[in-house]
Amino acid sequence: MTMMAATSEERSVMEPVKLNSVDNQSFDRLKMLYPMVNEEETPLPKSWSPKDKYNYIGLSQNNLRVHYKGYGKTHKDAASVRTTHSIPASCGLYYFEVKIVSKGRDGYMGIGLSAHGVNVNRLPGWDKHSYGYHGDDGHSFCSSGTGQPYGPTFTTGDVIGCGVNLVDNTAFYTKNGHHLGIAFTDLPANLFPTVGLQTPGEVVDANFGQTPFVFDIGDMINELRVRTRLQIINYPTPDYGQGQWQAILQKMVSTYLVHHGYCDTAEAFATSTGQPFEEDFNSIKNRQRILKLVLSGRMGEAIDLTSRLYPGLLEHDPNLMFALKCRQFVEMVNGSDSEVSQYNNDNQTSVIQSTKTYTKTTTTTTTTSTTNGNNNDDNNINNNNTVNGTSGGGDQQQQQQPQFINGQNDDVDMEDNTTSTNGIKNTNGYQNGNQNANGFKCQNGEDVDMEVDSVNQNQQQQNNNNNNNNNNNNNNNNSETTTKCIKKQLCGGNKQAIEKMLDFGRELYSQSIRLRQQYGKNEANKKMLQDAFSLLAYSNPWISPVGWQLDSQERETVCTRLNSAILESINLPRRPPMDVAISHARELVRLMSSAGLGACGFAVVDNIVQY
Repeated sequence: MTMMAATSEERSVMEPVKLNSVDNQSFDRLKMLYPMVNEEETPLPKSWSPKDKYNYIGLSQNNLRVHYKGYGKTHKDAASVRTTHSIPASCGLYYFEVKIVSKGRDGYMGIGLSAHGVNVNRLPGWDKHSYGYHGDDGHSFCSSGTGQPYGPTFTTGDVIGCGVNLVDNTAFYTKNGHHLGIAFTDLPANLFPTVGLQTPGEVVDANFGQTPFVFDIGDMINELRVRTRLQIINYPTPDYGQGQWQAILQKMVSTYLVHHGYCDTAEAFATSTGQPFEEDFNSIKNRQRILKLVLSGRMGEAIDLTSRLYPGLLEHDPNLMFALKCRQFVEMVNGSDSEVSQYNNDNQTSVIQSTKTYTKTTTTTTTTSTTNGNNNDDNNINNNNTVNGTSGGGDQQQQQQPQFINGQNDDVDMEDNTTSTNGIKNTNGYQNGNQNANGFKCQNGEDVDMEVDSVNQNQQQQNNNNNNNNNNNNNNNNSETTTKCIKKQLCGGNKQAIEKMLDFGRELYSQSIRLRQQYGKNEANKKMLQDAFSLLAYSNPWISPVGWQLDSQERETVCTRLNSAILESINLPRRPPMDVAISHARELVRLMSSAGLGACGFAVVDNIVQY
């Protein structure tokens, strides 16, 4: 519900960068380095371009290795190559490294930057909008054939890094992990990493961030982040009227609290700041009741309560009503909506037994399994029943009780596969006839390997005593495993609930036809209905490609939409001013990127708001 929560990308910008300290972890290093880059709009340079190069340049190893294949007699034989993409401004600070695999005959190598269209029959730095650091003399070349003393020479085995500070528009170099200082200033936008070679045998490898750098760039990133945040916080905001800014901010906070239904907090804030309410407390509490129903998945009750408290609202907004009904269908599949959950509470039961054997209960009898020719003792059955919320001995009749695990009423989908081998009953749920794999599947979609004894009858008889002695310990472990391996079912697995859901689906489809006839095609409604109905195509929709709909977080979208509609119906803004201001700020950060302002790489709106 709240707009203040930072995204995963923004959180990574807020936290100190320690890239070299987590080398062994599997993660996207480029996303850690440049979290504010949207690669759909501005892809990162990740390799050398096979098209944007001189023909004396050869590429290999996924276009990361560059070797010279020309004559190398004069400077006219120089050859360069640029990356596939330019450096996005939203990087904030961009860095790459080049390892000198071989200096070749003379080591006439240049590492640097150049704009698109710069002559690639030259080393970087010799032409306008081209910048380079050369290995044979250690000079820096800034759009000129005349170099300036800058750093040490470099040769085979050295690692040269090039960094671009897109906030200050400067460039620097490193050698074997040591910072060499600023080399260039007043850089233009949209530069490409570039390397140039000139004599036979020269070979270099590039690292654009896919693997750890020799130089720890994290400290420089953190320094720029802190500097940008302080600059924003300390930016002067003149107050033309005494207390004007403070009053505006207090008003924004007050409307935000009221909008999202934080009744007690809003009242306390209003008391301390003297902010008036535009909505009475009863109205706030009514909205809060409705939103709680939506967020708990009880869509039918939420729709009914909305119709009672705000008559005509849903009738005058058929698209909103359709969205609520689509969500109600999803919650029916989930077994959360009151229309289907009532059946599950009254009639459903599930009892998980040991991974070796399980007991399938009915309203009148309990079937106990026999493994290795022996009955499970009462203690085992009691242990298993305790896990599943039931009680009683192995030979007692049991009444059906709903199963509660972690406070949820879930049903277990287990096939009653009973196989007899050599006169010994085995009740493991085999998969596709394979007696070496139990037929349980975890809710997260991962199969759990549960061992089934495959020794012959003589070995089983010899091990009976040992198995019985270890039964209690095994049973505790198995109960813990099977508790995690619950496969949820449509509508909780109740036949009446499924029929209720299907009837509701037919009504929903009819409603979509009526909407299309009255108001024309609506692609959003069409996709919403298709996504919801697609859940029925899978035996376990929770792990299907459309299973994201069953996530409780998906309720927040329709919750926000309903809340805004209620507020608009009582002549209040659909969105609180604070949300609007934050959205505007995010859009400004995006525009900063397109305008080439590198500070956008560190201007995280949620970070500043929470600060």
